[in-house]
Amino acid sequence: MTRKTGQFLLSRREFAVLTGAAAGMTLAPGFSRLAFAAAETADQIVKGKNPAMIIHNAKLAVMETPLELLRNHALTPKSVLFNRLHFPHEGEAAWYATTDAPQRDWTLQVDGLVQRPREVKLADLQRMPQVKRVSVMQCAGNGRSYYAAKQKVAGGQWKNGGMGNVEWEGVPLRKFLDDMKLLPAPSVRWLTAEGWDQPPTPEGSDFSKSYDIDDVALDHAILALAMNGEPIPAVHGGPLRLIIPGFYGNMNVKFLTRLLLMSEQSPSAYQSVGYRFPNHPVEPGQFKAGDYTPQNSRPTYGHQIKSVIFSPLPADRPGRGPVEITGVAFNDGLAPITSVQATADGGKTWVAAEVKPAASPWAWHPWSARATLGAGENNLMCIATDALGRTQPTDGLTRWNPRGYEWNGADRVVIAA
Repeated sequence: MTRKTGQFLLSRREFAVLTGAAAGMTLAPGFSRLAFAAAETADQIVKGKNPAMIIHNAKLAVMETPLELLRNHALTPKSVLFNRLHFPHEGEAAWYATTDAPQRDWTLQVDGLVQRPREVKLADLQRMPQVKRVSVMQCAGNGRSYYAAKQKVAGGQWKNGGMGNVEWEGVPLRKFLDDMKLLPAPSVRWLTAEGWDQPPTPEGSDFSKSYDIDDVALDHAILALAMNGEPIPAVHGGPLRLIIPGFYGNMNVKFLTRLLLMSEQSPSAYQSVGYRFPNHPVEPGQFKAGDYTPQNSRPTYGHQIKSVIFSPLPADRPGRGPVEITGVAFNDGLAPITSVQATADGGKTWVAAEVKPAASPWAWHPWSARATLGAGENNLMCIATDALGRTQPTDGLTRWNPRGYEWNGADRVVIAA
């Protein structure tokens, strides 16, 4: 099976090579039926990944970062950044970084309700002025496992490690579209992004996402070519990925090959049914995963405000007495984080944390607070608030939904001292 993008024709076997690494990279997934069946550690699925990564789905290379690893880096390196692919790919047990030719021929098509469609080569994008964006990349299902306290939902049972703080570099989207002189029709209301990958069966839905063309978030979006200062590994969406800072991971389309200016949203199931959140609170049994429509739900666009405790964790065994509670807080970037409150006694007493500056409006803010651990169980919690008055619900179960998206309840860690 092949997929044509402009003048670029690539087989699934060749794509397995492409997913090995962007040019010069060593991060290479061994997309193999045998490897998927026998893999015990993440580095057997994606070469170069830390073997301590938590595997949720080997076939789709879905893996989460243990917080003990995530907390060690201001910018999350590729070796420990979480991963999520939507379609399986065929291949062999070992691949080499031989992506020079496919990358050289990679084409981005810009089309739709425009008078002058365009095709742009990767090399052309690389010559355009570049900007950097540091932002939290987070799976919409990050924290899904915590909804199980009300009722478990299907999908990878992520804790809080389906996120990372990443620096992206690429071409500003708005300027790119303006420079293309596309002459769009007056009826254009949506921008749709499509990736190279496709479902394994003819009846499967292609992966595409749509955005309101006037959304202010697109003012900061980039056509990303680099991640943390080097070409984007294909397993993380390279060689070209749409990055919209502050948006959940699924909205940051990987393997970008097409931008369409449209009057309507994409009919893709990933836009119209999947990755959606109900407009009104629902309870288990009232609303099923297949009940989503554009009328009763919204896409998982911007991050809900969230804070996570990085230390102490149970494995740290801190013991009784004074302790420093540390973590990170972030949101969609529309307003700064103004406070984080922390407690070590389950909410009886709260202390204001010191919130440190973030690298950008969309990056995470490190924070720290002093508390005292007593004998027995200590129930640590944290809650963030931003300048718009948005805050985390103490009980995240009030936002239960049948796909388990957008968990942002007060984070809780139990420490025995």
